[in-house]
Amino acid sequence: MKQRYVVFYISICILSLLVIAGIIIPDALDKITSNIQAFFSDAFGWYYLILVTVVLVICLYLLISPVGRIKLGNQDEKPEFSRPTWIAMLFSAGMGIGLVFYGTSEPISHYAISSPTGEIGTDQAIKDALRFTFFHWGIHAWAIYAIVALAIAYFHFRHNELGLISATLQPIFGDKVKGNTGKAIDIFSVLATVLGVATSLGFGAVQINGGLSYLFELSTSIWIQFIIIAIVTVLFLISAWSGLGKGIKILSNANMILAGVLFLLMFLFGPTLFILNLFTNTIGAYIQTLPQMSFRIAPLNEDIRGWINGWTIFYWAWWIAWAPFVGIFIARVSKGRSIREFVFFVLLIPSIVIFLWFSTFGGSAISLEHNGIAEISSLSAEESLFGVFSHYPLPLLTSIIAIVLIGSFFITSADSGTYVLSMMTTNGSHSPGNKIKFTWGILLSAIAIVLLYTGGLQALENMMIIAALPFSVIIALMAISLLKALREEARVLGIGRIKKRKT
Repeated sequence: MKQRYVVFYISICILSLLVIAGIIIPDALDKITSNIQAFFSDAFGWYYLILVTVVLVICLYLLISPVGRIKLGNQDEKPEFSRPTWIAMLFSAGMGIGLVFYGTSEPISHYAISSPTGEIGTDQAIKDALRFTFFHWGIHAWAIYAIVALAIAYFHFRHNELGLISATLQPIFGDKVKGNTGKAIDIFSVLATVLGVATSLGFGAVQINGGLSYLFELSTSIWIQFIIIAIVTVLFLISAWSGLGKGIKILSNANMILAGVLFLLMFLFGPTLFILNLFTNTIGAYIQTLPQMSFRIAPLNEDIRGWINGWTIFYWAWWIAWAPFVGIFIARVSKGRSIREFVFFVLLIPSIVIFLWFSTFGGSAISLEHNGIAEISSLSAEESLFGVFSHYPLPLLTSIIAIVLIGSFFITSADSGTYVLSMMTTNGSHSPGNKIKFTWGILLSAIAIVLLYTGGLQALENMMIIAALPFSVIIALMAISLLKALREEARVLGIGRIKKRKT
């Protein structure tokens, strides 16, 4: 076995065993993963909250620190992609399918089904619904992506290390990262990435099925979802064949155009003034209560603690599981950016766009239900978006755009995922072979299918939360390693002293 492919072969073996177990003993696998997931959520919820908040604080420090002037590469390095294309690529990779899937279903759930504060159907429930949705999708999520991406880009482009997770831990482990320790770290990263991306692919297949079911009365079944995954697999493998500069770049720009059109249609046809007022009010409430939400664990209230496990801890685990995939991809396209520019655009710009998205789609759904026009909360999560469209102008057009957008996000996520996994399992190669990419593409789809077969969306969520815990430790080590390296470089360059003399 060639050393370059050790991570590839071991990861493939482990994940193949998961696929086989899902086929042979689906019920047992579902029961085991459910029990492990419940234990992790109960026992480590406090840990997730503290870790993610500390990561956010580190990112904010880097945003204002003098080391923010340091570039990801040589100081005269020019970015590979234009800023609009760069933002489109990181946004498509970072959220994608989940944003469309939860755009209406999360706010309406918090408002009408299960409130984060215990109230449902009230004016206060509307405020709480959007505030906690902002919390789940805002700067905490992007801080996780940012710290992983920044560490990889800094060590890779600034210090010419391999573009691997393990390479970022050299300041802590030294040359051990080039041996078995590094291989183990990269294998854990691969497993987290596969399960995180497979979860999103599963969500995409279910929502496409839900949209077709709502529009054309097509049955909602696992077999339809299998067919959807198979079709999209062929499409994203074609895209993967064309490479990063063509397939993913074109798809990312197309995603932003489609998402922009859908957003404008909903914003203009929906309750526009209500959306703007809700957005403005929620931004204020979000900023004001951010510290309290960041550490909210509800030790004395089982119902609210169950809500936190099902939503906040689930999301933190999802972002952590996605972090190696999104981090490596964002790092790959961010050469030539300064640390300050990188943190600002990765942390703040996508968050603002997401807040507008949820205010528009979630606000429109809540408005329908609060005013007694439609009971959107009675629809399944995958159908709620299409249920909202049916009560506003041009429902068929907006629904078709949404289905195409989900499919496009699906292809982009899978395409980006195969590229990143291929990089991670070929010693950081920027041009992994198509055979490697095709292997990962087929395996990603197979895992999504198996998890849907064993227990639907809940099985996807269970496996992702399980995969996130070990990688969360790696994220903590990456943050420490990055700060240690930046402090040493600042000392060598005299960055802090230069600023002090000027003042």
